[in-house]
Amino acid sequence: MEAILARKFQTLKPEWNERQRRLWAASEAMCFGHGGISIVARATGLSRPTILKGIKELKTSERLAENRVRREGAGRKKTTQKQPDLLPALDALVEPTAKGDPMSPLRWTTHSTHHLSVALIEQGFEVSPRQVCRLMHELDYQLAANRKSLEGGTNPDRKTQFEFINAQAATFLKQGCPVISVDAKKKELIGNDRQNGRVWRPKGEPELVKVYDFIDKKLGKATPYGVYDLSKNLGWVNVGIDHDTAEFAVESIRRWDKHWGKELYPNAKDIFITADGGGSNGSRLGKFCLQEFADESGLTIHVSHFPPGTSKWNKIEHRLFNHISMNGKGQPLTSLDVIINLIGHTTSQTGWKVYAMEDHYIYPIYLSDET
Repeated sequence: MEAILARKFQTLKPEWNERQRRLWAASEAMCFGHGGISIVARATGLSRPTILKGIKELKTSERLAENRVRREGAGRKKTTQKQPDLLPALDALVEPTAKGDPMSPLRWTTHSTHHLSVALIEQGFEVSPRQVCRLMHELDYQLAANRKSLEGGTNPDRKTQFEFINAQAATFLKQGCPVISVDAKKKELIGNDRQNGRVWRPKGEPELVKVYDFIDKKLGKATPYGVYDLSKNLGWVNVGIDHDTAEFAVESIRRWDKHWGKELYPNAKDIFITADGGGSNGSRLGKFCLQEFADESGLTIHVSHFPPGTSKWNKIEHRLFNHISMNGKGQPLTSLDVIINLIGHTTSQTGWKVYAMEDHYIYPIYLSDET
């Protein structure tokens, strides 16, 4: 008999709401008479109090409001109703400094739901990690990663500085002179190392790479130095295998001028360069090397450096380097040739192109490379 009841209940259960299941179980129990509640409870998995509640409803002809399954106010109370101080306590744990509690127990701990629930239990609350997760959403929190956006302090003349750089660039572009944005991209390990990003591959056949990203002494690192031509919308990358020094930076510009500059701007007497204010671009040796390049080429070189903490505003960052990074995602840089090919095959929907070449010269570091 219990087996038949169980099959009937499982068949109809998806079609019933809570109240309908309760009343059906009560009617079956009443038909069995003595012991009926236990029989139905075993067959359906419903609790005895639930079946007893259904019997009471049937005997008293209790009617609920339309579309209600329970009486108003019935059912299990919310955790926050039973513990009204729970939400403020959780909020204070998640944002201790904002809530004036720099000595919070989770100040230096990962804010997982497990850690949060343990900390709340230590304060006397009754709460589970699952409940903490639900309460976090109620407090309008969500899982989030760090996002780079802070660029240091502000300066009252910052807007004027950018306006000056833009005005200079516009002036030289109008005169038909080359305007280039230059910078060194981050160094890349050469070897079978993991690269961020995902690429389509046959199912179950991921690219196998080394577990630990240690430099291969035979292969070394690649140092890409880019030159972006604002007028022609073209990119040039000189890929070195040594240090990012002032000599390397100026040599990259010299190579761009040799392969492109003289051809694209045969009558130019001036060149305008925008660069960040640190590293190889801002050193004392860099100025000396630029003067040497000016003497060789006969060009008058004009340089504008972006203020500290604003290098991401340099055109090369978002018009060249970001496309190169996207094109190389998920691709192990197993050799210098691979890096050259990945950079050289980078394109954009606007017809933008980039060219790359190897630079095997060794650039020693001098004291004057410091800014």
